[in-house]
Amino acid sequence: MSGATEKDLNAIVSRETLGRLLLLEALVKKWNPVINLVSAGTIPHIQQRHILDSIQIFRLSGPNQGVWCDLGSGGGFPGLVVALLAQEDGDRFHVQLVESDGRKCTFLREAARQLGLNVTVFNSRIEDLPAISASVLSARALTSLPNLCKFASLHLDSSGVALFPKGARYHDEVISARQHWRFDLTVHPSKTDSAAAVLEMRNIRHA
Repeated sequence: MSGATEKDLNAIVSRETLGRLLLLEALVKKWNPVINLVSAGTIPHIQQRHILDSIQIFRLSGPNQGVWCDLGSGGGFPGLVVALLAQEDGDRFHVQLVESDGRKCTFLREAARQLGLNVTVFNSRIEDLPAISASVLSARALTSLPNLCKFASLHLDSSGVALFPKGARYHDEVISARQHWRFDLTVHPSKTDSAAAVLEMRNIRHA
């Protein structure tokens, strides 16, 4: 999906959802100079680097429903995009966004308001939250895979799935994580970055 355009998005989402995704893009561009929601270098490529990447994460969730918890939500990727798509899909997820930066939480709440989304935003460190028992757990550009396994052990339901997009060194992260954790792993090649992957993980437990 290199060189993504609005035409690419229009081919995979409804016209109404496209309009709301473009509104999210505009909000990120407006707030980013003040809060640094996403890397400045990716601002010209939001649709490719952030929106389409978030859409592919949502589409790997399978038949799950219930609570989708996005850790380190930052600029709303994938959390706010997931909430938009879940709403279009009959509200099959209630999306919970976890972010320790209070300013980013302000953005997430305002963006959700303008987008007409019913999401819960937690201004908290991940390890300080009571167990969420999420059906789906996501985290994008947050921390290493061993740390993500720790967070999953705290907040993912025993029958749930974790979806973690990772860059070109994801093989090394998997090896590192397996030193202390056991899990069932499916690797999905990324549709937005040929060197990257989305790791679908289940049954995450201490080794």
